[in-house]
Amino acid sequence: MSLYAVFADWARRYGVEAAVLSFSESLPGDVVEKFRGQFEADKAKVQAGGPPIITAGSDDWYSGPGDSDRYWQALKARFEAEGWPSVRIDSVDHSSSTVVAHTPRPDRQKWDAKGLVVGYVQSGKTTNFTAVVAKLADVQYRLVIVLSGIHNGLRRQTQVRLDQYLKELNPDRWVTLTEETRDFVKPSHDASAALSAEKTVLAVVKKNAAVLGKLIKWLDTSNGRKALESAAVLIIDDEADQASVATGRINPLIRRLLRLMPRCTYVGYTATPFANVFVDPSQDDLYPKSFILNLPRPEGYFGPEKIFGRNAVEGESVDEQGPPDGYDMVRLVDEGDVPLLRPGSREPAEGFTPTMIDELVTAVRWFWLATAARRARGDTGHSTMLIHTSVKIAVHESYRAPLEALRLKSVADLASGRPGVADEWRNLWEKESARVPAEDFGRIQNLFDDLLPHLGDVVSSTRVVLDNYRSQDRLDYSDPSVVAIAVGGNTLSRGLTLEGLVVSFFVRGATAYDTLLQMGRWFGYRIGFEDLPRIWMTPSLNAAFRHLATVEHEMRDDIDRYQRENLTPTQVAVRIRTHPALRITAKMGAAQPAFISYAGRRLQTRYFRHRDTGWLESNRNAAESFLQDAVRHGNVDEDVDGARLIRDVPVSLVKAFLKRYGVHEDSPDLDTTLMVRYIDQQLTSDPPSLATWSVAVVIGEGSAEKLGGLDIKYSIRSRLNDGQSERADIKTLMSKQDRALDLGLTLAEARAQSESELVQLRNNHPVCRDRGLVVLYLIDPISEPAKQTKTEEQAHSLRIPLQALQPVVGMGITFPGDVRTKSVQATHVAVDLTDVESENVDEALDVDTEGMA
Repeated sequence: MSLYAVFADWARRYGVEAAVLSFSESLPGDVVEKFRGQFEADKAKVQAGGPPIITAGSDDWYSGPGDSDRYWQALKARFEAEGWPSVRIDSVDHSSSTVVAHTPRPDRQKWDAKGLVVGYVQSGKTTNFTAVVAKLADVQYRLVIVLSGIHNGLRRQTQVRLDQYLKELNPDRWVTLTEETRDFVKPSHDASAALSAEKTVLAVVKKNAAVLGKLIKWLDTSNGRKALESAAVLIIDDEADQASVATGRINPLIRRLLRLMPRCTYVGYTATPFANVFVDPSQDDLYPKSFILNLPRPEGYFGPEKIFGRNAVEGESVDEQGPPDGYDMVRLVDEGDVPLLRPGSREPAEGFTPTMIDELVTAVRWFWLATAARRARGDTGHSTMLIHTSVKIAVHESYRAPLEALRLKSVADLASGRPGVADEWRNLWEKESARVPAEDFGRIQNLFDDLLPHLGDVVSSTRVVLDNYRSQDRLDYSDPSVVAIAVGGNTLSRGLTLEGLVVSFFVRGATAYDTLLQMGRWFGYRIGFEDLPRIWMTPSLNAAFRHLATVEHEMRDDIDRYQRENLTPTQVAVRIRTHPALRITAKMGAAQPAFISYAGRRLQTRYFRHRDTGWLESNRNAAESFLQDAVRHGNVDEDVDGARLIRDVPVSLVKAFLKRYGVHEDSPDLDTTLMVRYIDQQLTSDPPSLATWSVAVVIGEGSAEKLGGLDIKYSIRSRLNDGQSERADIKTLMSKQDRALDLGLTLAEARAQSESELVQLRNNHPVCRDRGLVVLYLIDPISEPAKQTKTEEQAHSLRIPLQALQPVVGMGITFPGDVRTKSVQATHVAVDLTDVESENVDEALDVDTEGMA
């Protein structure tokens, strides 16, 4: 080992000044100063270009792993032996070093650090915290406790991973308190004996009250407490938003565990930190007071945005079409067919018989075709289909017979050689494979004849697995090339990795942000078959996931921005958008407040009931009355490019219009009730604002028309061809320059500005900085789309005429102010897990007696 490596190791443990002082006794001053400079440069590399972090006065001590680091170097060598690309290893190295760098320097006598790492669902969080464990073990952490979800399956999976990547690489350096088949039970030796050895103690523990109680009892002895005084402890809380926060049993036990440890670093890992950021920072709880970290989105990762698309967010510069939509991978199941797939909440599960509706049969067949295509590509990896309709075990069991019947019939049909059988499969393959072009992922699509030779073997080798906390036949990927259709509930809905997941059939009811995102087992990596995944779900779930993609984007952007502004976790609260039909979090406990501000925001209607004449007429009447009153009480400005503008409109008219105007239920941002509350709050603030407004009616590109006595032209807004018969999705109504209609700019000048620049122009304007802007659009009921240039095979995903029964009134609204401001409070009730269709609490928490003796 080089002299610098020894110096760096000393500096990491005791601080750079202590290293300089120690090495100056035996080395020339210029050499020591060179070492100091190198160490400072290495520390800077850990921070540079890394994932953004919100920090709270963290120690500046970690320069990255050294050549002599036993645990990390062994782990890195394992990655290399498994053929990991160097760029992936470097990413894990860098992101884990960034986490370690924001933990306290380990030579301190006492510390109480709490951090939160925000990853992505199915994105490699376990790999990251495995690397963090290795690196902290290399700086003399003596006890590592991994709290691994509430289900046995996830705990076992995590135990296997850590055994494989930590214990087996240095078997003489680890003492493990848990095993693959056994959660924590009290060892025969006491805690002081384990902690006094020159080894690292590891326990992978389910978040279960009985198990945590045993762990605390083992540690909480006079000898145990004495040993803990000098032992650096790392607690990794996997799925940190589940059970850890706002629960009556688990949360107090975790806090009690932390209080036993004077030198403790607690790091929560989650992809859905909604519950965590609502913890009161002033209380002795698990709020991440030390740091909040965004892990970078890994290359090749399929997240909500790639699959469902998302809406434009505030401050984002987008063209008329808004942000890009996701790939065409979602297939819709009619809401009316859901009772055929699962019993209602008040219907008995026993005796339920599911109907193999056409969509379910198509989903299963596509799974087999996609798996055969993977085999034709030389991919022999595991292949899984998920069917998730209910948490009720009796419902899971009801699917085995019809799925087996479909499998056996398909095997017989393929073996029969009857004319027409292959043509049915061929037609499905050609229709579906054209909807997500393989060329988008840099590959040439398979011909049906390429995969046909593999199809029979794929179907015949498929296992139907019922995976729930009672079943004995759980998902097992220990055999090579597993092909499985997994039917399950909670045990498949969080944390657990479904290897090679290709198809999901998902009609499970859920109302909470985190529940929905965590149920998205289809998120993750699909290397080699990026074009093949498909998801069948209801339109309402599809809309909810699209909204959540927007929520997730904004949340991560907030974390990034807070870091750039050098704010600490105790100074900020990450904004969470609200959806009227979705609760913030499914955590058990008290209601959690969400602060909603419309300051600096531009919002717009996107969805319309284009076939509902009463709804359309009501909105037109509301707009007519609003404009007539606005002209009577305000001032019409004739010198505006692209619109009819009325200035100095009293706020009472705006509030009356918002109360009358009907917003589609799929437009979660446009909660007019909350807008009115926000306006009322601003009217009484110090100084007050929003007493006066501007109102504009956009002059479109269609034929001439009148609205509220004003001469305008129809706006043309075609709709997406998304298969919705009762809802028109026009995607984007309001151009960014429309937020500047009352700022005295020409359309060309407004287009030349970025969204953030237009926000700033309003906030700096001597008059408009305290005024809102309502923009109305009278949309032509036919609204033919612009000429389409895509191929006929892709035409299904392009635009079609609006074909509304009468003209449609769209609305955009712009508020002045700083988008970061917190204001109107809306309460979202955090519900007990038993509210999510569970038969009982035990099922919801996957409670059993494994490892409980």
